[in-house]
Amino acid sequence: MTDPFNCPRCQASVTAEFYGPCASCRAELRAKFQGEQVDVEVAEYEPKMNVTPNAVALKDD
Repeated sequence: MTDPFNCPRCQASVTAEFYGPCASCRAELRAKFQGEQVDVEVAEYEPKMNVTPNAVALKDD
């Protein structure tokens, strides 16, 4: 079911299923705010020296 409404960004008349920017505004926004993929190196987790192992984990069977 499609309903006519005005684009909230450019005020053009649009007929679409959901309320929001028109197709041309969506394409413009995607081009303007498209992000760049970046590889991030994360350091390996090292527990603090004040952290001690759990007594149950150290228990020998």
